[in-house]
Amino acid sequence: MIGMMNTRVAALAVLSGLAMVLAGCQSTPRGLERPAVAPIASSPFDGQWIGTDGVAVSTLRNGTFESRSVQTGEQLTSGTYGVRDQSTIDLDFYSIKSQKRTTAACLLVSRNQMNCTLASGTRFVLNRRQA
Repeated sequence: MIGMMNTRVAALAVLSGLAMVLAGCQSTPRGLERPAVAPIASSPFDGQWIGTDGVAVSTLRNGTFESRSVQTGEQLTSGTYGVRDQSTIDLDFYSIKSQKRTTAACLLVSRNQMNCTLASGTRFVLNRRQA
């Protein structure tokens, strides 16, 4: 029994030493540390938005835009957006269902609501989806 305990203690000591050696290999030499990088600020448009009709959830992130069916999760649109100013974006997207490219302009009227107008003149409202 004592021999077995000594073997376990010795094994733990070897493993502890190995862990310390490996940890030392992963450290960065002094003076060569990478400078802290500030996270990229997201735009006030980034996030998930749902139309007042409740049909689709649109995701805006880093200049990309897509919408998916609330019921099935099926992708409905895919595209991009450009920030015109602090309160306006321009969407350029492809509708998978109609197989047509279209554009829309959206005005951020509050942190949680955008009023949008398609190129055809049709208006719709997007509300920020709360997590």
